[in-house]
Amino acid sequence: MSQDRNQKITFATLLVTLGIIYGDIGTSPLYVLKAIVGSDPINNDIILGGISAIFWTLTLQTTIKYVIITLRADNNGEGGIFALYALVSKNKKRWLIFPALIGGATLLADGIITPPISVSSAIEGLRIIPQLSEINTIPIIVVILTLLFIFQQFGTHLVGKYFGPIMLIWFSMLFILGIYQVALNPEILKAINPYYFYHMLVLHPDGFWLLGAVFLCTTGAEALYSDLGHCGRDNIRISWGFVKTALMFNYMGQGAYLLNHNGELLQNLNPFYVIMPEWFLLTGIIISTFATIVASQALISGSFTLINEAMRLNFWPKVKVNYPTNIRGQLYIPSINWLLYVGCLGVVFYFQESSNMEAAYGLAIVITMLMTTTLLFYFMKLRKFNKVLIYVITSVYFIIEFSFFIANSIKFSHGGWVTLLIGGFLFLIFNIWYNATLIKNKYVEYTKINPYLEVFKELSNDKTIAKFSSNLIYLTSATKEDEIEVKIVYSLLQKQPKRFDVLWLIQIEVVDEPYTMEFKVIEITKEKIYKIIYYLGFRVEPRINLFFRKVVENMVKNNEINIKSKYPSLAKNNLVADFRFVIFKKYFSYDNEFPSIQKIFLDGYKILKKFSLSEEKEFGLDTSSVVIENIPLILSPVEGINLVRIYDEEV
Repeated sequence: MSQDRNQKITFATLLVTLGIIYGDIGTSPLYVLKAIVGSDPINNDIILGGISAIFWTLTLQTTIKYVIITLRADNNGEGGIFALYALVSKNKKRWLIFPALIGGATLLADGIITPPISVSSAIEGLRIIPQLSEINTIPIIVVILTLLFIFQQFGTHLVGKYFGPIMLIWFSMLFILGIYQVALNPEILKAINPYYFYHMLVLHPDGFWLLGAVFLCTTGAEALYSDLGHCGRDNIRISWGFVKTALMFNYMGQGAYLLNHNGELLQNLNPFYVIMPEWFLLTGIIISTFATIVASQALISGSFTLINEAMRLNFWPKVKVNYPTNIRGQLYIPSINWLLYVGCLGVVFYFQESSNMEAAYGLAIVITMLMTTTLLFYFMKLRKFNKVLIYVITSVYFIIEFSFFIANSIKFSHGGWVTLLIGGFLFLIFNIWYNATLIKNKYVEYTKINPYLEVFKELSNDKTIAKFSSNLIYLTSATKEDEIEVKIVYSLLQKQPKRFDVLWLIQIEVVDEPYTMEFKVIEITKEKIYKIIYYLGFRVEPRINLFFRKVVENMVKNNEINIKSKYPSLAKNNLVADFRFVIFKKYFSYDNEFPSIQKIFLDGYKILKKFSLSEEKEFGLDTSSVVIENIPLILSPVEGINLVRIYDEEV
């Protein structure tokens, strides 16, 4: 995304920002105060302390850390923990991969609970209506989530234009409902004083542990950073002023109402709906439901983007990616869509009520925030921030987030283990795929290409060998221009001699900038052997069939090559020469002996590979022009085999 677009600010872009960025954090008023009060009698110290804690959490955690500081860590306009890792990986500290993988896994895991808790909190408002007080909300929630996930395959462009207006109505409703209650009981305004936060935290017996509920008000901050590329930094910063104001007045409005009911029980009522006038209640529930659908949509789209980045960075098996529209960045990953769907349904059926989900929500996402802070430390060092400022900022946020982590740790036995289990499983997949890929690449053999150039030329002119293809194309991982993989030499000369007119070597370099699409052509042997290097951003799908065609068209236009067929019968009719790709399907040979840890990674890789795309589909190649060759990977030959020949005894 260009910097100009990143800085463009109009009413339309601000409206789009409302619809995309703030779904998660914007729907938090549905359950935060309810979680803070819990099943205990309403306590004014807790209410004032809780509101104060929310205000300062949104100020310190969301506004200062994310909106002001972290949004500076944009990778050519793109945000998110993997984009941040792509930036800080320039530090050459290999261990930084772990915060990135842990953060990505926990962000995705905690996201599974976001649609259920948001939609459940909205739909459960129906129980305030006397005639519906005993309604079973689970079927309604399941229907909404099912329709939401079915709809993903068609893209969100049809309804996406309504997301902004829906969220504008939502935040306006939050503001109006809240400010009305604040006007009735302005005493709540003193909660801005951090003393009340301190009073709850230190003097109340359960004060510290209530931070687990308070933390729910900022769980969407990480998603806010992840969606940076959709709207731009300035649009987020400006719109956040409106969003934070609406959120705080609504929180204060709920608090103002609760202050008038000191000592009473909520009795499973949600203060978010209690402050609504009776005549507005049904309308409020409808608006809330639409807002939670928008929030869920943002989470699902963000998950697709996260996995797509993970695939490009070799953190995740290559899976099918669809592009429902031509809108940049809009994609659909069927396998992830249905995994999320199953996960969301599992959360609904396991927890049943939003109050039970609140008890488990937040434990995983605070780990993501700790990982972001770790990477942010190295980003600030990379950008040469003042050293004292770097250590002060990092220390402050480690203390804040570690406190939230401790407070959230009590959620483990209340269901938090679910998201941690999912996060751990996702981290395992990330780790296995990444390390197995490293092991494979480590043992790929390269050789200098120059000694083989004359042999390749003679092969090309050897009429006794049937021509394999006029244009023969191999994908190579050799980063040095004068090198080639041994397996390509073997394929050309020994496995099955392949006569060609022109040999093409294609190399793909994944770069840190998200949407880079550049190429370079190297002529190794005049009009005979070429190497093409593609520089693709980590958010660009490698459609090599299409990209190669574009390169050939460019070279023909510049009179660098002639792709007319050399077969006389075809040449006189001006037909284009044939092209054929050779793809290696690598497998681990039995002739290997691995250390235990490598064996674990490679065994896991074999399992995951069964769910991964084939090599030709991974690179977007037309299967009609692709030849697959099986290549054994002998990484560590088995040693110590002492076979002894025996002879028949002489008679």
